[in-house]
Amino acid sequence: MHETDMTKALILTVKDWYDSQLEKPKIEKIHLLVGEFTCVEPVSLKFAFEAQASNTFLENVELVIKEKPLIAFCHHCQREYRPEIGIQYACPDCNCPMEDIRSGRELKIERLEYSSNY
Repeated sequence: MHETDMTKALILTVKDWYDSQLEKPKIEKIHLLVGEFTCVEPVSLKFAFEAQASNTFLENVELVIKEKPLIAFCHHCQREYRPEIGIQYACPDCNCPMEDIRSGRELKIERLEYSSNY
């Protein structure tokens, strides 16, 4: 379950930002982009976040996860396609191996929602 380690990194990243603010904002939501090809389970990530954020400055903060599909581009056919994870990674038309991933590897903080109300 690498979601636990990812959650630790997420909390440290947000903590660094939080500590750099002169007036500590009340963080309400953390919006994440999670690519389908990262093999991160959003449910597990939310569970790990709730467990690790408990009794911290992030307690009761909502983790909003936006999933990004795996999309590849075939240079031979000059078109995008959606590989089937675990089944078919080659272009469905020409069978060229997947070499240009256009989306699906994202794992990043998209934005934070916060207010200055304490």
